[in-house]
Amino acid sequence: MTVKIVTDSASDLSPELAQQLGITVVPVYLSFGEEVYRDGVDMDADEFYQKLQTSPLHPTTSAPSPGDFTEVYRKLAQETDEVVSIHVGRKISATYDAALQGKEALAETRCRIEVVDSEWVTMALGLVTMAAAEAAQAGESLQQVLEEVKKSVPRVRVLAVFDTLKYLFLGGRISKAKAIVGGVLNVKPLITMRDGELVQAGLARSRSKGVDRLYELVTGASNLQGLAIVHSTTPEEANSLRERIGPIFAKEQIHIARIGPALGVHTGPGALIVALREG
Repeated sequence: MTVKIVTDSASDLSPELAQQLGITVVPVYLSFGEEVYRDGVDMDADEFYQKLQTSPLHPTTSAPSPGDFTEVYRKLAQETDEVVSIHVGRKISATYDAALQGKEALAETRCRIEVVDSEWVTMALGLVTMAAAEAAQAGESLQQVLEEVKKSVPRVRVLAVFDTLKYLFLGGRISKAKAIVGGVLNVKPLITMRDGELVQAGLARSRSKGVDRLYELVTGASNLQGLAIVHSTTPEEANSLRERIGPIFAKEQIHIARIGPALGVHTGPGALIVALREG
């Protein structure tokens, strides 16, 4: 039987790509006050960014429940005896722990479920999950799929340029002082991940300089195996960067993705991210 792959919507995998690779995506929850939505199910990205900029309430996100995972695993157990479930970094979300609890509820079944902390978010997580799914579709065993994940995690890189520090502050990721300084200087913050946490990677003096830094991340990579450009509200900018990268990495293999609510709560509109996986 083919190993089944599960991830969560913080991976920013499009429904089309997830379906193509046979990946089950468990939605993160999004709350505007008392209103609760499932990411990508009850609210899409367009609706989210519109509400983000007009609602007097700043949204919060929460992990899928253990019951959500139990339901997904139970359904997949009817199709396979082996599941690999790969999730957003444990240091920034409770999703991994919820997946473990969901697995425990099916301890008596014969289906073997392995839950993995990817240490990443957005398409950095997506690229790790895709590598696992491609290995599964190639007929590799559960252990081989896990080895592919283990190999991929340290070979992923991610860098983001944000248009504003406002949403990082509202989401509790930076101090008010940093947000004020960023606004006064009109600089563009660069964000990466280190040891499973979002960290600042510097400041760009302009938007174009920030995009140059994303391009330089790609030109400095070796043996590229996967590449994604992820935007919140600027598809033309994402496509322009893909054209620029084209001579380095085949354009048709560069995935354009949308930052969903799980991370969009912290990035806000105008964010642009490059995620890559080296061989």
